[in-house]
Amino acid sequence: MTVVFVHGVPEAPAIWDEMLAHMRRDDVVRLSPPGFGAPVPDGFDPTSDGYRDWLVAELEQFDGPVDLVGHDWGAGHALRATTARPDLVSALVTDIAGTADVGYVWHDMAQVWQTPGEGETFVEAVAAMPVADRLLMLVDAGMTEAGARACAEANGPTMGACILSLYRSAVQPHMSMWGAEFATLAHRPRTLVVIAHDDHFTGGPDIARGVAQQWGASVAELDGLGHWWMMQDPARSAAMLNEFLG
Repeated sequence: MTVVFVHGVPEAPAIWDEMLAHMRRDDVVRLSPPGFGAPVPDGFDPTSDGYRDWLVAELEQFDGPVDLVGHDWGAGHALRATTARPDLVSALVTDIAGTADVGYVWHDMAQVWQTPGEGETFVEAVAAMPVADRLLMLVDAGMTEAGARACAEANGPTMGACILSLYRSAVQPHMSMWGAEFATLAHRPRTLVVIAHDDHFTGGPDIARGVAQQWGASVAELDGLGHWWMMQDPARSAAMLNEFLG
């Protein structure tokens, strides 16, 4: 059974590189959302609905259900695609379950992106930076240098436009509504909620545990790791996924 990895914002597929070297599975596929290390097709709608439909179409190309691992907005796309087509997914891994809590408040950067004018000013400034400066900004946020370099090189006006559209399509209460829709599925796939204790973007461990309970999901706690857990401790992160996915 294929394992599909989907990354988020503002990222490229290289975030998985070091961790995948420790995975027991060799049936691995990395999918890049349009605008995030992949071209944006003509007519594509870079909203949460558009990325849900994109991922469903990608999953339909596999011979059977897949194990789906999402990080950041990749986990958001994975949750929505699974809700729309649970028959395409045998197991789901998400590290942003806390964003589905009714009390979740978007982090400061997301609120900038969601604010007309402020968001445009910010993404234009980032796109105008030399790659070396974008790299340092991502390293300071918690990425490793290798992963940060790939993400910095992928960033630009196209990614910036997709970020603004995506985040503005997901102002609360949308995130909590989508989490509730997943909770109502009659037959949810086997689900793992990854809780990186030092992740400051997703609401904290307590609300993630609460959402996991609502979903009937298993929980993996990563003490000492943050938002980019797969880069910060590749071996430990792979061991966690190996144990859950088999």
